[in-house]
Amino acid sequence: MHLQQVIPLIAFILATYSVIGNDVIQTLGTFLTSNHKKKWWVLWFYAASILTIVLVYGWVTHQGDVSYGRLNMIPLPENMPYWYIIPPIVLIILTRFGLPVSTTFMILSVFSSQAVIEKMILKSVLGYAVAFVFAFAIYLLIAKRFESKESISRSEKDKAKKGWLVAQWLSTGLLWSQWLVQDFANLYVYLPRQLTLTELVTSLIIILVLMAHLFRSRGGKIQGIVHSKANTQHIRSATFIDLTYAIVLFLFTELSNVPMSTTWVFIGILAGREIAISYRLNKSEIANSRKQIFRDLYKVNIGLIVSILLAYAVGMLNVMKI
Repeated sequence: MHLQQVIPLIAFILATYSVIGNDVIQTLGTFLTSNHKKKWWVLWFYAASILTIVLVYGWVTHQGDVSYGRLNMIPLPENMPYWYIIPPIVLIILTRFGLPVSTTFMILSVFSSQAVIEKMILKSVLGYAVAFVFAFAIYLLIAKRFESKESISRSEKDKAKKGWLVAQWLSTGLLWSQWLVQDFANLYVYLPRQLTLTELVTSLIIILVLMAHLFRSRGGKIQGIVHSKANTQHIRSATFIDLTYAIVLFLFTELSNVPMSTTWVFIGILAGREIAISYRLNKSEIANSRKQIFRDLYKVNIGLIVSILLAYAVGMLNVMKI
């Protein structure tokens, strides 16, 4: 096989590994945390089933385009030089340090024009703002009833009776499906925009195998961000986080086909939630919550800066044709 044919496949595998290690845990992190007593393969099978359905549905309804139209403005290069594998490698390295980097910026920026990058940044910043305000408003209303220590203690004792376990699995399924619609573009940007059946099946197997590794390791370092937030290990809290996240992603899915950073939405939801919980239950913790918010923003902005620099570097390499 010629090198030019191998590079897209290698890049796809690296991108899948890096996106799963960074973005997927932000989507399924609360699910893994609150179901830590269950066998990893049971959780994997549930997520894998939904992923398969969403992927095949997109392939059928969009004439082979599993990105749900989010790559319409981002064409596949006729020839893909070796330096196109640099972004997923950098993403893997940053993930190892536990940084919640936006894979949308990191991966898609090197394929995109300046105008498309600007649209992605604008939509992502708007996503953060909407997520923050929405989560803050929701948790102002429900914090005392559902997030206090006494409430959490009661819910853990009778969660089976009240159906919170079922509710959390359903909310996770909804969130997972909405995230996949947004982020399949980050994986499949290296492959043809219309996949053959063979390409579809092969890519699906690769994704599911790498997902199994993630579930078996229970998330890795990015999971630390989820653990650091109040009550995320509890079924009921995880249900509200996932449902809030899913609603915001659905709204932006309907808004336009421009790719956006789901990482920024995730960070925005956790930020709004933390501030609201601190305000309603423990005002003395507001200062600490602010520090966490700025720390998370600092981390995702590092990723944005690196992504833009990578996009310019790849553009220069394309001109120089090394």
